[in-house]
Amino acid sequence: MKSPMNEKEIETTYDLIKSYYEKFLKKYGVKLPKLRDKNGKFTKDALVLTYLARFYPNTVVVTKSELTEFVRRFYPDTNDVQQARHLGAQKGWFISSGGRDNVHVKKIGEYRLITLEKPYPNFTYHRTDVIDDEDWKSILKKYKHRCATCGSREGEHHYHWPNTITKLQKSHKDPRKPLSGNNIIPQCQKCNRAYRNFWIFDDKGRVRGIANPLIIKKCDKDIKKKIYELLKKEYE
Repeated sequence: MKSPMNEKEIETTYDLIKSYYEKFLKKYGVKLPKLRDKNGKFTKDALVLTYLARFYPNTVVVTKSELTEFVRRFYPDTNDVQQARHLGAQKGWFISSGGRDNVHVKKIGEYRLITLEKPYPNFTYHRTDVIDDEDWKSILKKYKHRCATCGSREGEHHYHWPNTITKLQKSHKDPRKPLSGNNIIPQCQKCNRAYRNFWIFDDKGRVRGIANPLIIKKCDKDIKKKIYELLKKEYE
């Protein structure tokens, strides 16, 4: 891990981010995370964003494990940091996630803040309803505190990973849209992590569409060929 940021560095970097945000990103609907919550703690989103921006404009590649270790200084019970991915495609920050076809970051599990002067490519701003604690509790009650996809019950042993205690997370039905009241299902940490932002779900947690065409890269050659032929026929 690189030399840790102290609280003063976090605050200074956040002020830098905020100045760029006001000048370049606010008009696009990019969402600036709060620096601190109502109890005065740094928010996880702010910690991740400041860590990625710490050497701006000379940003560097940061691994998920590095981000997780940094966030654990403030939230010791953190298992796996997902904020970098969410801050990018969902909240508009130009954070590149590693992948074989990525021009900025090649390795999966690595991230880099590309610029504070442009939003994430193809980011579309949507007005969003805020999910507060009461809304989330109602959703959990509706699903009987079970993962909408695999059915594992919160606080109990996971169906498929018996050594894991199920923790339910707020997941998008359609990752292309904001996390609002009509676009949220509870998923366990295993399902949420496995499906990432590739799929569109219905209310029952079943896959009903593709949200990210890059999922095709994970298919074998025969399936890719069939998809190609299907689309070629449709769009000819």
